[in-house]
Amino acid sequence: MLASPRFDGRVFRNTFPVSTGLKPGVERPTMREFLCPDEERVPSTPLPLVNPLPLWEKRPTSGLRVTWLGHSTLLIEIDGVRFLTDPVWSNRASPLQFAGPKRFHPPPASFTALPPLDAVLLSHDHYDHLDRPTVLTLAKSRSTTPIITSLGVGERLERWGIPAKRVTELDWWETTEVKGVTITAAPAQHFSGRGVRDRNATLWSSFHLRGARHSFFFGADTGLTPEYSDIARRLGPFDAVALEIGAYHPSWGDIHMGPVNALKAYDLLQSGAFLPIHWGTFNLAIHPWSEPAETVYRLGTSTGVPLIMPRLGAPTEPSQADGVDPWWRAVASTAPEPLAERDAPETLEPLATMLD
Repeated sequence: MLASPRFDGRVFRNTFPVSTGLKPGVERPTMREFLCPDEERVPSTPLPLVNPLPLWEKRPTSGLRVTWLGHSTLLIEIDGVRFLTDPVWSNRASPLQFAGPKRFHPPPASFTALPPLDAVLLSHDHYDHLDRPTVLTLAKSRSTTPIITSLGVGERLERWGIPAKRVTELDWWETTEVKGVTITAAPAQHFSGRGVRDRNATLWSSFHLRGARHSFFFGADTGLTPEYSDIARRLGPFDAVALEIGAYHPSWGDIHMGPVNALKAYDLLQSGAFLPIHWGTFNLAIHPWSEPAETVYRLGTSTGVPLIMPRLGAPTEPSQADGVDPWWRAVASTAPEPLAERDAPETLEPLATMLD
């Protein structure tokens, strides 16, 4: 950590000076918007899920297949090697079992039903990406699967009982290899922390996978950054890219993209099918649940972006994808009940004491 150009001796910092809080000069969300929403923030009917197990039993014919399992959890099969990204199987993206953002849908497959994994990628330590119960299940049920993560996150995993020999930490532009696939940690414009005292104590990253024939870029959490041009130059071209489109607001500064900036980031990357992620699983913002998908679909198709937007759990080979079926339009939606009546803790003190 001390040797990292991103570490200032106390915390990690983004390459460019950006706001990680509420952006000055931009209208801020009100407490009423959070607690009494007028928008359709959660689906009121079940989302369509696809059982991926039958297809997982067969090898992808093209050599590259990706299964979106919700939020930023992907099963990536690339040139005979399987990677799982930011696995979250818990019912809530929260340190608490009784409060916090709750899943819209169950995982399309149980964790135990996953095929053999060659490595797990953990981009950063936020609760909707680093899920302690899932990681502990991974540690017990798949005791030899290596974990590749961002600089500093391994120390937390070791505290949870993960042996250090299973964990590889990477700084940006550092690489490791798994069964002939090169994994590179790449820049992201974000932040980290799971409690009130560990803000930016660990690094956040995107990841690139380069196999014998194929190239895949996992953007994880990030704001729009000029570093995407550098990523394209150093790691491209890509067969497919996964970029976040959900959980955004103008006042959140530059740490999330949203659909419009995700399309700008795609323009900087210059290649590959575009798989939108980070939407459709948790209510993490104050926009309608399907708005990110609808916006990126409308703008992307009008400009010829090769979008792939499969149903949850549907294994998809980017080279064989043929257009987008806007399946989310058929899902009825309604505004949820006020937070105070649903999931809010009585005070913030218990939450702070349980953060890890």
